[in-house]
Amino acid sequence: MKLLRFGALGAEKPGLLHEDGSIRDLSGIIDDISGDVLSDEGLARLRALDPTGLPVVDDNARLGACVGHVGKFVCIGLNYADHAAESGLELPQEPVIFFKATSAINGPNETVEIPRGSVKTDWEVELGVVIGKETKYVTEAEAMDHIAGYCVVNDLSERDFQLHRSGQWVKGKSADTFGPIGPWLVTRDEITDPQDLPMYLEVNGHRYQDGSTQTMHFGVATVISHLSQFMSLQPGDVISTGTPPGVGMGQNPQVYLKPGDTMELGIEGLGVQKQKVIAG
Repeated sequence: MKLLRFGALGAEKPGLLHEDGSIRDLSGIIDDISGDVLSDEGLARLRALDPTGLPVVDDNARLGACVGHVGKFVCIGLNYADHAAESGLELPQEPVIFFKATSAINGPNETVEIPRGSVKTDWEVELGVVIGKETKYVTEAEAMDHIAGYCVVNDLSERDFQLHRSGQWVKGKSADTFGPIGPWLVTRDEITDPQDLPMYLEVNGHRYQDGSTQTMHFGVATVISHLSQFMSLQPGDVISTGTPPGVGMGQNPQVYLKPGDTMELGIEGLGVQKQKVIAG
């Protein structure tokens, strides 16, 4: 099942992607793709619906972030062996945890703003994991049962802010529009193995990232279990699990985003995002 949110910014409605490619309106059934809707029971109720009986949404409807009311936007750094190698850094002994501000969350096809003073705005295609129920002190064996579904995330980063402006990475990760999520949340039953998903990112038609979740250093179950030892995770929390090689910082010479650029990124089974870059 592929769930999504459509409509004007700040007034998104819940929907689902029907197998015929049409978007169906769920606003008469639920308020949003959030909270208890993301539990196993909530998803089972939606799965039992007949989509053909739901209103059809205009094909040109704007898509918002695929999950609403995100409490935490947690990210894992240096989590792909080949990305760590291109960055010239050793793989960490434990998952590297940082946060993006939830105000960075953006729709999958919205414009991305280069922040004022930026000199190194970069891209990162990542597998997003959406939590479906409270998760606290869970084992790796239990972790996967706490997932509502998966989505595409573009973990945009301003490398100069991130690495040279002191403090934690959050300065380079949290600009408005730096967290496109979607186009849809794919429930976990549709993804046989989250550790075997091809992923890519192109800028202006040139493919920079062409990787797979196979090269994750810490897999999804390990990441969830590890996070749950330090904080509880709540329904709707989003975990962005790291990026494969091919980021702009890793190019020789380095390449960074500029106004007028266009990004396209996707993960097999999870959909595609497209974003135009503008000056902030």
